[in-house]
Amino acid sequence: MQAIEILERLVGFPSVVGTPNREIVAWIRHYLQSHGAVVTELPGPEGDRSNLFATIGPKGEPGYILSGHMDVVPAAEGGWTSDPFRLRAEADRLYGRGATDMKGFLAAVLAAVPVLAETPLRRPVHLAFSYDEEAGCRGVPHMIARLPELCATPLGAIIGEPSGMRAIRAHKGKAAARLTVKGRSGHSSRPDQGLNAIHAITDVLACARAEAERLTRGPFEHVFEPPYSSLQVGTLKGGQAVNIIPDTCEAEFEARAISGVDPITLLAPLRAAAEGLSQLGFQVEWRELSAYPALSLAADAPLATLLRELTGLEPLAAVSYGTEAGLFQRAGIDAIICGPGDIGRAHKPDEFILAGELLACQAMIEALGRRCA
Repeated sequence: MQAIEILERLVGFPSVVGTPNREIVAWIRHYLQSHGAVVTELPGPEGDRSNLFATIGPKGEPGYILSGHMDVVPAAEGGWTSDPFRLRAEADRLYGRGATDMKGFLAAVLAAVPVLAETPLRRPVHLAFSYDEEAGCRGVPHMIARLPELCATPLGAIIGEPSGMRAIRAHKGKAAARLTVKGRSGHSSRPDQGLNAIHAITDVLACARAEAERLTRGPFEHVFEPPYSSLQVGTLKGGQAVNIIPDTCEAEFEARAISGVDPITLLAPLRAAAEGLSQLGFQVEWRELSAYPALSLAADAPLATLLRELTGLEPLAAVSYGTEAGLFQRAGIDAIICGPGDIGRAHKPDEFILAGELLACQAMIEALGRRCA
């Protein structure tokens, strides 16, 4: 099958983040097995979605991982000019949810599989397809934990997020959390008889604002924009009516960390401020939503050199968005980002990828196969 035909099939599966993915997993598994790949389905703890790991070539030798996620963000926003889950071709543009982020990479990988299967590989090429990446990389940690039983320690992992087929060596880490504060409702004329959850949470919001300002003063890593770690309040919900004491308020916080900084630690002062509210009679729930570490690959790392040779382009130092690459690196596997498409087209109506970008990615993967022969 050609890459465009495969992409059409993949886009047709509405594998929205946080929902079951059995259909897309089954299709990919059958396709890979039909070409002789050794495929392992790895169910997640949710019970209704799975990661997929496949090997082409000698399992016992160190090789390379091609990593991508099968999930996509929802497509309920207005502005689509066609069915987001039905690939539409218009000249060189291929429209559909996930076309760029990142089913285009999956399609290019799968289109290269027949060539890889016919190549006498001395080193294996592994495919690591994950779920719920768009919810903060929730699926791939379960797969990474199983790698020691699935393959020899890999030489590197190529994460195919859209990068214009130019390798990227670094990105920031991220952590997100939700705070729920519960007080006691009542008539607004008697504030002495209630516990105002919105008033209470303002202490945590003030802490968040102060921490965000403090982070602008460093430490710095100038390959990033901005060159410092950051923190923000992303959502705030609470109250029913102006004359009712609000008994519940909820806020979500996000931190993005430069290399060497654990993003979870950036949220620690906020959590401490939140837990202090319990002494005032409020019920406090702090829930971590997602977390992944930063990626930082040296410019002279063998994997960076390999991608420079495969693409003919000098790798970029860093990008602002995050990926699963940092999780592979934390597990002791060098990782780098390189995939087709433009991140600026992702997560918006009429997301598209160019047919030429798919072919360029497929050519890179086939070239990797020749390097492993």
